[in-house]
Amino acid sequence: MCTLDQIASFPGDVGFYCRYLDEERVWMHNPDLPLIAASVIKLPIMATAIRDIASGRLDPDAVVRICPEMKKPSCGALTYLHDGIEVTVMDLITLMIILSDNTATNILIDRLTPQHVNATMEGLGIPGICLRRRLFEPALSAQGIQNTVTARGIGLLLERMASGALLGRREDDHMLGILLNQRLNGKLPFYLHSEGIRCAHKTGEDDGITHDVGIVYAERPFVICMLSNNVEVPAFERLMQDTARALARGEWTRASEG
Repeated sequence: MCTLDQIASFPGDVGFYCRYLDEERVWMHNPDLPLIAASVIKLPIMATAIRDIASGRLDPDAVVRICPEMKKPSCGALTYLHDGIEVTVMDLITLMIILSDNTATNILIDRLTPQHVNATMEGLGIPGICLRRRLFEPALSAQGIQNTVTARGIGLLLERMASGALLGRREDDHMLGILLNQRLNGKLPFYLHSEGIRCAHKTGEDDGITHDVGIVYAERPFVICMLSNNVEVPAFERLMQDTARALARGEWTRASEG
């Protein structure tokens, strides 16, 4: 059975934040430790974009033509589709989340700017979010210029989204709907989908890095953020799977409380 001690003693740099939505008690480990965000940074980017759409600053129906120089490797779909394909801004937001599309993400970062995303998070009272650059920029990464998040910051973002208190009920429900359509489900939801438990979540990964953060709609819904840098990835992902299942089944135990 999973305990907070297992998470706290896991080798590497680990951030953890968890709260059942029907109580105030929070379980935490290193909640304010800045960790390389990988694709979890796409959550604050989505929230900023949806807020700008609601305010009229960003047009969700604006069409973007995908040119070869825009394409980034690995995650997503746009890189592998024909040059010149046209998508809308809302398509970019959706692809950024459900397929973790890096090309879509960079187009949105260029339109929003890192400064605007960071200022939006600060204005919303979400701590620990720092978008410093576009994704898949190896030269900047080699210089130590990284996007970072904290478990507490992402946890608070998700808690407020779940309650409709982040951007407003309509906008928050829209974002939750996108997160519920996540296609990358091998971490937190690994055991949950077969039990009919929905999970609105976002993953992230890189060398020695694996994250999953989300809202699990178990009998008692809960927010869970499991972030890690410098870990043995398969082992930490097994811990994610086991922790989410234990929490969903009400089997979670702890040696200490946050």
